[in-house]
Amino acid sequence: MRIAIFSDIHGNLPALDAVLADIQTQRVDAAYCLGDLVGYGASPNECTERIRSLRIPTVMGNYDEGVGFDRDECGCAYTNPIDQALGDRSLMWTRNQTTSENKNFLMSLSKEIRFEVDGRRVLLVHGSPRRMNEYLFEDRPASSFARLAASSDADIIVFGHTHKPYTKLIGDVLFVNDGSVGKPKDLDPRACYAVLDKGEVRLQRVPYDAAAAARAIRATDLPHEFAADIETGGAPRSGHNETDPDIRTQ
Repeated sequence: MRIAIFSDIHGNLPALDAVLADIQTQRVDAAYCLGDLVGYGASPNECTERIRSLRIPTVMGNYDEGVGFDRDECGCAYTNPIDQALGDRSLMWTRNQTTSENKNFLMSLSKEIRFEVDGRRVLLVHGSPRRMNEYLFEDRPASSFARLAASSDADIIVFGHTHKPYTKLIGDVLFVNDGSVGKPKDLDPRACYAVLDKGEVRLQRVPYDAAAAARAIRATDLPHEFAADIETGGAPRSGHNETDPDIRTQ
């Protein structure tokens, strides 16, 4: 079987549409989403409705939880006060824009999805098997990955949340970060998703109209810094620190 897995759309409709179109060309048997449909981008309702209408099985992301349940924070664990202030503005704007029907959908999402394909057990989560908002960076110590592998009852673990794609084999367990559809942070502005094919993984990059997505952000009350983020693939901003919390030692 061939399976497409994507995540971290973050209200970026042009990126989502480009990825969905690319997935159609891959002749996949199934597609899954690892959450964070909303936040930062200008189209939280449209992105949520795309996923709903296509009935794509979806894991709950921390931003989905924050918006769906009208939380006061998104679980992003900002370490920089400037980023915290921008993030708070994004959360409040997105909460105010997202319809009750779409919030109900976000609240209904599962914390994990499990299935077996080609004889291998696959676990889909947003952040990590332990926590929805845990950041699994590629340079985390191998011992940390090994502990997760031993406790997860899976042969392939697929996740997002860091917006930085990679694959890592720890013993017999394959860890896959599928990157981000709508807000990459690896300096490549193209959308990213993963294709799982007979136990092998390909990270697929998809060009899209990032300028249109940036214009849509600038036409709202969202911080315009988020427009620059998607135009540059998450390049560091002057006076800002977009690096996620350093919890690699866990």
